[in-house]
Amino acid sequence: MSGLANNLSFYLVVSAIMFVFGIVAALSRKNTIGIFMGVELILNAAALNFVAVKLLQTKAAASPTQDGAIFSLFIIVMAAIEAAVALAIVLRVFGVKRSIDPDGMARLRG
Repeated sequence: MSGLANNLSFYLVVSAIMFVFGIVAALSRKNTIGIFMGVELILNAAALNFVAVKLLQTKAAASPTQDGAIFSLFIIVMAAIEAAVALAIVLRVFGVKRSIDPDGMARLRG
């Protein structure tokens, strides 16, 4: 398994599968939490891509940089912020509407 895990295409395929599952989850879920879980999966797929490119760059370059790891760190921080803001929005909508149905959020005026 170690030879397979060192191959860049392995990481890219896993990332693509995570991305597709995230898109499907975000578009097919009827509740808000499921939609946000799909968005988190998409962001994690992007972070995995950055780490995989960093792995390739480390093997190829004589002086490796930390660009992939830094971008992944930014994505993880952005995902945590997005989760906190999403939770705050969901709690506020639940407090007003007593439901977290995404269709109900579109009708917040009445």
